[in-house]
Amino acid sequence: MEKISPMNGFLEFIREQGVVGLAVGFILGGAIAKFVSSLVTNILNPLIGLALGKAAGLTTATWTIGNASILYGEFIMSFIDFLVIALVIYAAVRILRLDRLDKKKG
Repeated sequence: MEKISPMNGFLEFIREQGVVGLAVGFILGGAIAKFVSSLVTNILNPLIGLALGKAAGLTTATWTIGNASILYGEFIMSFIDFLVIALVIYAAVRILRLDRLDKKKG
């Protein structure tokens, strides 16, 4: 009977569960999110704002109903931010074939 040391068991668990891939993805995801957020805020927002006639950018677009202001421009920019991040991560996983890094149980 083969004796498995606690360290070998731990390393096998990490490989099987994809913990390293998860950690790398978490770190890269944070960096990509900051980059994409800057892209959307500093480049796309002003361009969309100019196209819609808002010189200050889309984030200043609001609807005012009584005393309430609905900041729909911020919501649209957050949605665009999400879409760009999702597209970048999807492309990175497909191009770099990161889905093949994890060891599958067999």
